[in-house]
Amino acid sequence: MLSVDGPNGLHEELEALALKNKARAIGVALHDLETGFRFSFRGDRWFHAASTIKVAVLLALFRAADEGRFRLDDSLHVPNRFFSAADGSLFRLTQDRDATPELYAAIGRTAKISSLAHAMICGSSNLATNLLLEFVGVEYARTVLRDAQVDGVELRRGVEDHGAHEQGINNEATADGLLRLLSAIRGDFLTPESKREVIRILLEQRFNSMIPAGLPPHATVAHKTGEISTACHDIGIIYLPEREPYIAAILTEFDPEREGRRETVAAISQAIYRSLLQTEPKSNED
Repeated sequence: MLSVDGPNGLHEELEALALKNKARAIGVALHDLETGFRFSFRGDRWFHAASTIKVAVLLALFRAADEGRFRLDDSLHVPNRFFSAADGSLFRLTQDRDATPELYAAIGRTAKISSLAHAMICGSSNLATNLLLEFVGVEYARTVLRDAQVDGVELRRGVEDHGAHEQGINNEATADGLLRLLSAIRGDFLTPESKREVIRILLEQRFNSMIPAGLPPHATVAHKTGEISTACHDIGIIYLPEREPYIAAILTEFDPEREGRRETVAAISQAIYRSLLQTEPKSNED
């Protein structure tokens, strides 16, 4: 996507926010469905995808269901043993590093695929992510991304696969690529029923201190965050009652564990909103 200047000097404002908040890098991609306006600020720069990659798993899951491979109300056995993308060795996830620790009570039992999808996105469950990715398969998920014409998102492994990480095998994404991913969800790649359900899941996101925090209270956001020690991202479809939605992908990279990362993403969200609507929103942070 070609980088262009946005309304009201959005490009310059993003440069200033990066400098002010000491970000190593910022990547932003935007598509306003009200006007057709597209914007990319270093949108082709690659970042560690962190938990935004879970949206790619969600797309693959619902595509497989649309193809009749299974039903979403089917159940899966819940183990806690996975195979590393590096060498096939076994690894396990730890409850204290998972944003949805309650799912670990299901280990050794079964859980519905639909419930796991909800936990993967709304609670950012690592356990649910690895279960679902193992179920559909990494290669199948990569094929789905290609079929959906989602360039700029590289899904290579499950989460918390430290052996793969040590060998440089990571999930990576660009802002432009994640914008394409959300556009595929909102488009006609999935059946209408699956599209509605995927967006409903994204709307029920529990972590709202980034994109939603820069918006007025009447905005609703179907989104997914992603954070690791150096990365802090949020990608979403922003719905406003007075207009058509817009889609935004905001990726940031900082020194490890730097304070104020989420606030930086919220400030970028506010800058985007202000540029598109030429107004000053009140905070919508939970």
